[in-house]
Amino acid sequence: MINVTYSGNVQDILTDDKKETLKSIHEGLYAKNGEGNDFLGWLDWPSGLSEPFLNDIKQTADEIRSKSDVLIVIGIGGSYLGAKAVIEALQPYFEKNPNFEVLFAGHQVSGAYLKQLMAYVEDKEVALNVISKSGTTTEPALAFRFLQQYMEDRYGKEADSRIYVTTDAEKGALRTLAEEKGYKRFVVPDDVGGRYSVFTAVGLLPIAAAGFDVEQLIQGAKDAENELSSFDLDQNPAIRYGAIRHQLFEQGYTNEVLATFEPKLNFVQEWWKQLFGESEGKDQTGIFPISVVYTTDLHSLGQYIQDGKRNLFESFIVVDEAEEDLEVFEKENNADQLNYLAGLSLHEFNLTAYKGVSEAHLSGGVPQIGVHVKKVDEYHLGYLLYFYMLSCAYSAYLLGINPFNQPGVEDYKTAIFKLLKKPGY
Repeated sequence: MINVTYSGNVQDILTDDKKETLKSIHEGLYAKNGEGNDFLGWLDWPSGLSEPFLNDIKQTADEIRSKSDVLIVIGIGGSYLGAKAVIEALQPYFEKNPNFEVLFAGHQVSGAYLKQLMAYVEDKEVALNVISKSGTTTEPALAFRFLQQYMEDRYGKEADSRIYVTTDAEKGALRTLAEEKGYKRFVVPDDVGGRYSVFTAVGLLPIAAAGFDVEQLIQGAKDAENELSSFDLDQNPAIRYGAIRHQLFEQGYTNEVLATFEPKLNFVQEWWKQLFGESEGKDQTGIFPISVVYTTDLHSLGQYIQDGKRNLFESFIVVDEAEEDLEVFEKENNADQLNYLAGLSLHEFNLTAYKGVSEAHLSGGVPQIGVHVKKVDEYHLGYLLYFYMLSCAYSAYLLGINPFNQPGVEDYKTAIFKLLKKPGY
C-alpha cells in the first residue's frame, strides 16, 4: 500500500554488510530484545487491539458528542500530534462539523490562547480530554489547571462526567485525581512512547470524537503491521526508506525535507518531525527533519532547496488520487495565459509539479525519495503512520541510536525549572 521510490540505485545501498545489519535490526525488533525494547508495544499494537476496547472508545466518543458541542484535547508532543494529524488530514478545509468541534490546548503556553479559548466555548457545551502519563508535564498541566477550574465553575459536580483522562494505568498525579473525581479513564500504555501512541487511546478517542472511522484507521495500521513485518528488502518499503535515509546521511546529507503537495497533510508532517527528531537526534548525530508544503513553499524556501548548501535531501509524500478536484476550463480572452492547461485537473497539475520539482531539485544536487500513498482517508493514513513509525526504528538503529528515549528533552525543562525556582531545582 506504500511505494517508496529513490533517485539513486537502491541496490547500491544494500551491500552485503548493510543487509546483515538490517537483518540483525529486524530480528532484534521482532524478538523485542534490542535497545529500548521495553517501548516496543506499538509494534504489534494494531493487531492486538480488542473489540471491547474499540467499542469503549467509540461509545465514549458517542457520549461526548451527544452532550457536547466541543471536545478540548489537552496534551503536548505525542499526546496531541497524532490525533491532530489525522483530524486535520480528514476534515474539510472550511465546512467544519457545525455541531461538533475538536480543539486543542496545552501544546504551548499562551495566556491569550487559553483566555480566548474559554471565551469561544462559553456558549457551547464542552467536554475535556486531558492526556498526560504523569499529569505533571508543565504545559498541559497548566492548561488543565485553568480548564478544570473553568469546567467546575460552569458545570459544578457535572464537570466530573465531562472530563475524560488518558494517563498511566497505576500511578501519577492525573490518575490519582481521576480516581478521586470519578473521571472516565483510558490508559497510556507503559510500553508505548508518546510519539508512537497515535493508535492507542491517546489518539483514538479524539479522532473518534471528531467523527472519523477509527476501525478503518486501525485496519490500515494492522495491514501495515502484517505486510511490513517480513525481511524482504525488495518488497518492504519501511526497510527501504530507513536504509536510503541512512545511506544519504553517511554521504553528508544531514537534513531531510519532507515535502507534500497536499496542504491537509501539514500536521502529518508535524507529527513526522517529532517522530524522527526525538527518535534520532541524540549523541550529536541524527538527520534533522524539516517540512515544506508545495507549491506554496516553492515561493519561499524553494530557492534554498534548489541552490543552497548541499547537506539536504528531499522526501515527498505523493498522494495518487484526490477525493475532490477541479478541472481547468478554457477562457475566451486567455488573459492569464492558462488555456494550455484546459482539461487538466488541479490534482493532475500537482502530480506533474511533483515530477518537475523533483527533476529540478535533483539537478541542483538534492537526492529524492518518494513515498507514494493511494489516497487520504482513514485506512491509508493508518497505513502511512505505521509505515513511518517502523521506518524510524530501522533508521535510528542504523545510526546506533535507541529510537525510544528522549534524554535531551529533560535538559530544557531543568533549565526552565531552575529559573522559575521550582522546588527541588
